[in-house]
Order: sequence, then C-alpha cells, then structure tokens
Amino acid sequence: MAAALQLGTALGLSPLIIAELLPPIEAMMVRKINETMQAGSSLT
Repeated sequence: MAAALQLGTALGLSPLIIAELLPPIEAMMVRKINETMQAGSSLT
C-alpha cells in the first residue's frame, strides 16, 4: 500500500484518491490471478 501511495503521489495523484481507488483495483487483480491459476491447473 505504501509503495502504491508513493507511486501515485509521484504521478501527481492525491493520496485520498489513491486510497479510494486502490481497494477495488486490488480486488480485480486478485480475481484475475485466481482465474488464471484455475485455468492453468485444469490443463494438467
């Protein structure tokens, strides 16, 4: 989380906006990773 805040700040984004947007983005990333892992495990 700290790295994401630092990166966003370096890009000129408000920390409040970053804190608001990061949780839904993180949830989507986890869902996609899980889908990819499940698809890969069904090939074996």
